[in-house]
Amino acid sequence: MIRLTSFLFLILIICTPVTAQTNYPDFKDLYVNDFGSLLSSAQERSIRTKLKELRDKRDIEFTVVTIRRLSDYGHEEPIEPFATELFNAWGVGNAYRNDGVMMLVSRDDRKMRIEVGSGYGSSKNPAMKRIIDRKITPRFKQSEYFEGISDGVDAVVHNLVGEYPGEIDGSFVQKTKGTLSRLFDLLKWALWPLGAAMAGFGFWMYRRWIRFHKRRCPVDSTKMQLLAEHWDDKHLNEGERTEEELKSVDYDVWLCPECEHVTIEAFKAWFSRFSACRACDFKTLEGTTIILSQATTSSTGQKRIDYNCHNCDENYSVTKVIPRVSKSSSSSSGGSSSFGGGSSSGGGASGSW
Repeated sequence: MIRLTSFLFLILIICTPVTAQTNYPDFKDLYVNDFGSLLSSAQERSIRTKLKELRDKRDIEFTVVTIRRLSDYGHEEPIEPFATELFNAWGVGNAYRNDGVMMLVSRDDRKMRIEVGSGYGSSKNPAMKRIIDRKITPRFKQSEYFEGISDGVDAVVHNLVGEYPGEIDGSFVQKTKGTLSRLFDLLKWALWPLGAAMAGFGFWMYRRWIRFHKRRCPVDSTKMQLLAEHWDDKHLNEGERTEEELKSVDYDVWLCPECEHVTIEAFKAWFSRFSACRACDFKTLEGTTIILSQATTSSTGQKRIDYNCHNCDENYSVTKVIPRVSKSSSSSSGGSSSFGGGSSSGGGASGSW
């Protein structure tokens, strides 16, 4: 019996899956934590001065974090969940306004992210992406890490409060001097909107040509006709019609007037809350999130996502963990040695170089 018990215990140990545990570093400073050794002491002081001014004068917490690699902390996934969970573990930002910002740079992974508090929603995502692509990663590609971080901090602060570091609540002379010093950067990027608009218009025209140019029948080479929306439904199956009703996919039906050959082409919507159903494979699956338990400072929370397919009525649920609230959220938000207990819901932007 003892041998049998020992054997079963050994089998249990062998069969138990081993999962990597993500460990998050503890902050040593409210403004700059250079775990990746990218900055000199003087460069840290320069960035810290800017971030301290933002907190002192506008009560907004903005912290810069560098690491060597994500795997040093047991994290093998993309940078986004790591940044969100680190943000929440530290509690960056005011606990009521959730207006904190974290700039995370993973040196050896060549990835970075600007994570913003949940109080901003998704409103800051496009601006943070532009700052990463235009101000930060071009510098990083030249191994100019301090310059990239410093320029990025300037741009983020300006986006948050409308003024650059050194000018916040400063005199007219200070603001004018800072504005003139950045005039060159403004002119340098002045032609970008025009170029982007022209490129976007060209891409839109190309897509319209791809979609609506005349087709030849593959059977007899006759020019095919594009059926109107109210006529093409009879050529679609139930799932395809449901996708069109939900506007997740739009179908074009081309008909040959000679041999009546039919060609059906699908065009997925760029932005849709519906995803592909695992049962019928149509893009008719909708998810609803329900909070089962709120996260606290000592434990994680839990949420359930209920999925329902509008085509085949497939129903199932997935349970996910909500990261715990930061350790510092119970600390005084006005103190100088801890963050204010803010949280992020995953807003911000990422980049690589």
